[in-house]
Amino acid sequence: MAKRNTLFIRIVEGKNLPIKDITGSSDPYCIVRIDNEAIIRTATIWKTLSPFWGEEYNVHLPPSFHTISFHVLDEDSLSRDDVIGKVSITKEALAAKPQGVDGWVNLTEIDPDEEVQGEIHLQISVLGDGDVPRILRCQVLEARDLAKKDRNGASDPFVRVRYNGKTHESAVVKKSCYPRWNESFEFELDDAPLDTPLSVEVWDWDLVSKNDFLGKVLFNIHRLQSAHQEEGWFRLVPDKPKHSQHEGTLGSLRLQLRLRDETVLPSGHYQPLTELLCQSVGPHLNGNWPDLIMLIDETTTAESRQEVASNLVKLFLGQGLAKEFLDVLFKLELDKTSEPNTLFRSNSLASKSMESFLKVAGMQYLHRLLGPLINRIFEEKKYVELDPNKVELKEAGCTGLHRVHTEAEVIQQSTSLLQSYLSELLHAINQSASYCPVALCQAFQQLYQCVNKRFPEPEYRKVKFIAVTSFLCLRFISPAIMSPKLFHLREKHADARTSRTLLLLAKAIQTIGNLDTLTCCSKEPWMVPLQPAIQLGITQLKDFISRLVSCDNSEDLGLQQRMSLQCGSMEKEGFILLHRTKDKSILMTSPFKKYYVTLSKDTLSYARTQHSKKSFFISLPRIRAVEKVEEKSFGSANVMQIISSRDNGQVETLYLDCKSVNELNQWLSALRKACSHNTDTMSSYHPGIYKGDRWSCCHQKDKADPGCDKTKHGVTLQEWYDPLDPDLESQLIYRHLIGVRQAMRKKYQEIIKPEEEDDRETLEGEKKLDGVTRLFSVLQDLQNSHTAVEEEERSKNRNFLLELQT
Repeated sequence: MAKRNTLFIRIVEGKNLPIKDITGSSDPYCIVRIDNEAIIRTATIWKTLSPFWGEEYNVHLPPSFHTISFHVLDEDSLSRDDVIGKVSITKEALAAKPQGVDGWVNLTEIDPDEEVQGEIHLQISVLGDGDVPRILRCQVLEARDLAKKDRNGASDPFVRVRYNGKTHESAVVKKSCYPRWNESFEFELDDAPLDTPLSVEVWDWDLVSKNDFLGKVLFNIHRLQSAHQEEGWFRLVPDKPKHSQHEGTLGSLRLQLRLRDETVLPSGHYQPLTELLCQSVGPHLNGNWPDLIMLIDETTTAESRQEVASNLVKLFLGQGLAKEFLDVLFKLELDKTSEPNTLFRSNSLASKSMESFLKVAGMQYLHRLLGPLINRIFEEKKYVELDPNKVELKEAGCTGLHRVHTEAEVIQQSTSLLQSYLSELLHAINQSASYCPVALCQAFQQLYQCVNKRFPEPEYRKVKFIAVTSFLCLRFISPAIMSPKLFHLREKHADARTSRTLLLLAKAIQTIGNLDTLTCCSKEPWMVPLQPAIQLGITQLKDFISRLVSCDNSEDLGLQQRMSLQCGSMEKEGFILLHRTKDKSILMTSPFKKYYVTLSKDTLSYARTQHSKKSFFISLPRIRAVEKVEEKSFGSANVMQIISSRDNGQVETLYLDCKSVNELNQWLSALRKACSHNTDTMSSYHPGIYKGDRWSCCHQKDKADPGCDKTKHGVTLQEWYDPLDPDLESQLIYRHLIGVRQAMRKKYQEIIKPEEEDDRETLEGEKKLDGVTRLFSVLQDLQNSHTAVEEEERSKNRNFLLELQT
């Protein structure tokens, strides 16, 4: 059994942001923080006060997280980025809305007194009894992960303890966010009112300016007197929030958030549900409608359809039955469609499932297909425009030293460029028939044949091609061209000029995918110059589809799917700055050198070049921790450390300096997932470096000190290349089916009622009825298992509380 917190984040857009640049605009981007730790940076949207990001992320988190916040900043190339505002949402607020949060949220001012983080280790006890005066003793031991208030990337923390009008202060620990005090303070209790709280405050000492607040903890002494002692790590909280003078003037963000707290049972619990779903699409059906998939299709709402489709696709991919599942949905969709022109144009379960299938099984294909062309367009940054109403002659530049391009010359040059891009794209599509994954080929073959069988008439001869291109071009290739960052083809969004070029190219491939030049050119007559290229493209695309659907893919597709997707690998590679330490301290000012780093299934390797014969290896099972490094250690906020053990038991640390916060978190996430089953992991670590004779984070001199901060193994980002998790997908499908169980019962009664009235029950009908009733039984068994687990957890919590009280 495992508990998994998954947070879905979609940063949609912003509006009414304040002006931060002299141009009368801003260049906004978002930093997403979990408990003040940056995990995501969106792309910068240039020169706008109403940015659209549309970026989606799934983050796996430990149950102990408290808050997610979105900081909006204005990027500046010559000075420090300007802070615009933030949105903070607590875990409790997200948990209170299991359906998710979707809407506009006002940005608020960032108050330094609210920007607190970290924990403090305290031991508080009540001493004395009877005739002996009672004493309240507060032992301040240490703190970790405090906020960085000074320019050196650290703080100078001290503790102020208050009780009944009396105050004690600890010593100041210089340049540390992980201070250790080990000081004790005492107060007399007898003359204090019962409701007097004990306040433990942490401050950053400053010589010139006023001290900065780092957080506080309040204790109820009346409750403490009955327990006599309380010890542990306590989360620092901010002061009461102040009323912002900028309320409602900093703009707002539109966010979509959904927190899922899943209890995933052992695999055996899901086996009956998985078997039932597999039987519903299996070959034994002999053409009869599988009631189970039909019921899921009929009862899934528009709001949940995308998620349900994705979960079902992943489950059937893991079972090697994706082709059969899609075949069932194709037939259901075709059975409901009488007008071929509307085929697969709605957001039905069939359309959403095919979309999800392409993204899960076809992303590597898409990257190989589009990567070179997208990179070329980004690098060239040519001005391209066909619409006379949008031509900017200044943007187009000059033909010589003095003469500016005419409108006709701009359009002619733009046509030539687009024809060049389109020709390169179509050539790449034609060449891709040789490396298109077998799973995609067979899905398109099945779709082509199903549509051809449903609409065999000569006047509908194009429909089978359009069915394929509606997914391949309109829902896969074209969206990836328009927004390459959202398909992981580029790290940043395109600038305005490149974005227009991508949009025009996407329009051209959409027109080709529709197999119709006349409609497009009648709506947008300025597309006419591209008509010959589009017409040629239609011919080439139809030829490509004909070859794709006639390929012999007789190999065991189910085995291939299971091998490539269920097992999966966390492969990742690229050039990165790297520094390795063994037993020596870090003495060099710039110790990093460029290496090509490769993460494979079993090892992390690095070499000076991509194809170097001499490489260094770290076996993944030997990795004990993968964590971030304090900014002050190397002067960079994007350094991570990989702590591993050698054959002789000694520890070795490898430091990687990443280009950005996104690259940092992607490497952290990939390595943590690759080492998720390691047994000899560390529970604490040093976020600093051992330099000279001490740790830079907590100033401890013992190099073997176990660490001053807790490790964060549970924080990972979900990526498109992640291996499938069958138990999690089964759990997500179960949860959906439980939610629509009553609707499924009602719908099924509507389906079988005519058969009962006519008394036409057949043996096959009884089997189908048995399959659906078995589903409800399986769901009930799973629900009982979850109830038993929850009751066991509650019982453990009750026993724990009783132990504390005794």
